[in-house]
Amino acid sequence: MKLICGLGNPGREYERHRHNVGFMVVDALLARARAELTQDKFQARVGQGSLGGERILFVEPQTYMNLSGRSVAEAARFYKVAVQDVLVVHDELDLPFGRLQLKAGGGAGGHNGLKSMVQCLGEDAFIRVRVGIGKPEGPNAKERVAGYVLSNFDDGERRGLEELIGKAADMAESWVRDGLATAMNRHNRRA
Repeated sequence: MKLICGLGNPGREYERHRHNVGFMVVDALLARARAELTQDKFQARVGQGSLGGERILFVEPQTYMNLSGRSVAEAARFYKVAVQDVLVVHDELDLPFGRLQLKAGGGAGGHNGLKSMVQCLGEDAFIRVRVGIGKPEGPNAKERVAGYVLSNFDDGERRGLEELIGKAADMAESWVRDGLATAMNRHNRRA
């Protein structure tokens, strides 16, 4: 079994925010797996399905971004999923909108959801699908980051969002089916 987690914040008011792109990708994967998030466990919405012949536990933490690692670590321990079999889909300020990257391990890069993952899982060896959302530019850009990630995609971004979500879901599905090295070779070049 593998665990695929999307990072985001619960509640309708956050639904379409840049910070919730992880939830959006998991929702796309659920449709492909003909699965639903049917349980509330581990302070998360949880469901099971299969992709590429592999059983998948889908997790959307409901703890808010900064504590998301709690949910994932509890679920991984309960289902005995190794850290290397955990994939986390998250928004990435350091990639321009539309860019994607599949990678294993690495630091948190200031992302509070990833910090929580590393802290609660006890290591950073989990797999990541980094979904580029760009970052604010100009004076005081650093001070505007929180407002930026907690805002909706602009009109131009919304036009490309469905395609971006689909490509991120393709990456995750390829990781399940083909393994990390093959999926990285196939998708990181194109991304």
